[in-house]
Amino acid sequence: MSPKYSFIIPIYNEEETIAEMYRRVSAVMDRMDGAVELILINDGSRDRSLKLMRDLHDRDSRVCYLSLARNFGHQIAVTAGLNFARGQVIVILDADLQDPPELIPDMVEMWRQGFQVVYAQRSQRRQEGWFKKFTAYSFYRLLKKLADVDIPTDTGDFCLLDRQVVDVLNSMPERNRYIRGLRSWIGFRQTAIRFERDPRFAGDVKYTFRKSLALAINGLVSFSKVPLRLSTYVGLFSAIAAIIMALLVLYWRIFTPSSPLAGYTIILMAIFFLGAVQLVCVGILGEYVGRIYEEVKGRPLYTVGEVGGFVNQQVTARR
Repeated sequence: MSPKYSFIIPIYNEEETIAEMYRRVSAVMDRMDGAVELILINDGSRDRSLKLMRDLHDRDSRVCYLSLARNFGHQIAVTAGLNFARGQVIVILDADLQDPPELIPDMVEMWRQGFQVVYAQRSQRRQEGWFKKFTAYSFYRLLKKLADVDIPTDTGDFCLLDRQVVDVLNSMPERNRYIRGLRSWIGFRQTAIRFERDPRFAGDVKYTFRKSLALAINGLVSFSKVPLRLSTYVGLFSAIAAIIMALLVLYWRIFTPSSPLAGYTIILMAIFFLGAVQLVCVGILGEYVGRIYEEVKGRPLYTVGEVGGFVNQQVTARR
């Protein structure tokens, strides 16, 4: 019999948090009004995470696990969990316990009221530095202003999804996935539930600044054409500026030949300025072309090295 609820937790080098995560999540599972499966996705961990996941599966039949053949990234790990989830209600949360599992019953109550997407919205970030808070605050508001769809601010992947929503997500073939944007794009009845984000329980932060920046760029490029338009506007501005500079140089050459700006200085300034604009525009175009390149190759999103707890354990790849 298929479970009513599926809890999806991607894991990458989380051996220090798995025991406490399981304790808190299993306490929530015991309170649910139907069968629950806990899907743990090992995203190429190099520590003892996979062994601990196997042990949990041996102790508790509700625990299922996938071990991806290598590290494919957080968004792909979540996608793998969505592909394998069998429940009518699917909840995505992180293993570091910054997403409190105790919030799940409240999310389920919102689902019972008819909402098909219930996303957790952070009202406060505890014990995070000012730089992290500032960059996150700025990014979410910039994305909301530039994106083609209304992506809620201060939300992560912690959410509840109805089966119908998950089926639509699983049918979407794109490879550069930004889950929180995709769930907004598909529509359905959605609502927020506010919470205060706790600090990481143990271990090191997995979303480094470089990974966070890459995710931010992915979100902007995946859901907005504004960067392409911006490159056009900057190009037009540069052309106008170059014409003005040429006229000024001509004026200074004729009327003020002793001007220090009439020689190589202003020419070099113009060259560097136009070169910088061209490189920025080429970089923006490269981001979009790179995504086209990834799509047309048609490779699987991920490969699975080991599966435990599912009916079909011979799956090696999913598109």
